[in-house]
Amino acid sequence: MHEDNARIGDEFMRQIQSIAAYVPYMTCPGNHESTYNFSNYRNRFSMPGQTESLWYSWNLGSAHIISLSTEVYFYLEFGQELLFKQYEWLKKDLEEANKPENRAVRPWIITMGHRPMYCSDDDQDDCTKFDSYVRLGRNDTKPPAPGLEDLFYGYGVDLELWAHEHTYERLWPVYGDKVYNGSKDQPYVNPKAPVHIITGSAGCREKTDRFNPNPKEWSAFRSTDYGYTRMQVVNTTHVYLEQVSDDQYGKVIDSIWVVKEKHGFSAWF
Repeated sequence: MHEDNARIGDEFMRQIQSIAAYVPYMTCPGNHESTYNFSNYRNRFSMPGQTESLWYSWNLGSAHIISLSTEVYFYLEFGQELLFKQYEWLKKDLEEANKPENRAVRPWIITMGHRPMYCSDDDQDDCTKFDSYVRLGRNDTKPPAPGLEDLFYGYGVDLELWAHEHTYERLWPVYGDKVYNGSKDQPYVNPKAPVHIITGSAGCREKTDRFNPNPKEWSAFRSTDYGYTRMQVVNTTHVYLEQVSDDQYGKVIDSIWVVKEKHGFSAWF
């Protein structure tokens, strides 16, 4: 958004106006917003909370949705303290969301962040490495910076939405690099780990990314079509997700129901 003295940002805002002026348009920062310490992002959007829209959460129907910044793990030159600040905030937010009276009303906890913990793209991004910063943290900071996988697993996060990779990838329920399907026939019915969806192919001048021809076993479905994801939180037990392909004129190329009769950390066992 900073390019051409931020005129690109102005044009982007004009293009989203027909939607963003009428429905809540909830954002999270990614690496393309990093210029001038995310100043275009921080000044153009006004999300809930007191963090200049870098991380926040909100409630919608039977879901508690958390938007976070994965970029705090990468742009340490803008202040390492942001990484620890966000982690503490996430912990508090998840604690609050997991109070029995809150989880009863809003059992679904859904996160959204830019860089994924897992992916099978062939570009050497963070998520292609086993020791992903977002997933496992960083040991080269003082003190070492904790990753997010254990935190989200420990508080029973149901669904994790990611982008960054210019592709669409649906994962089997996964934790610690291992698959934890609900059952062989119904992997997303009472899954034993969070479900990850990477939906980063909405369009970009850099085109779509290539996939690694030999993905790990947690990769369930992949597509390099341009497209976007629709999600419907139907009720306290059912969430529906579908991937729409723009390349195929709006055809739905993937869909799943995530069904959970029980939510929270105890649901994994």
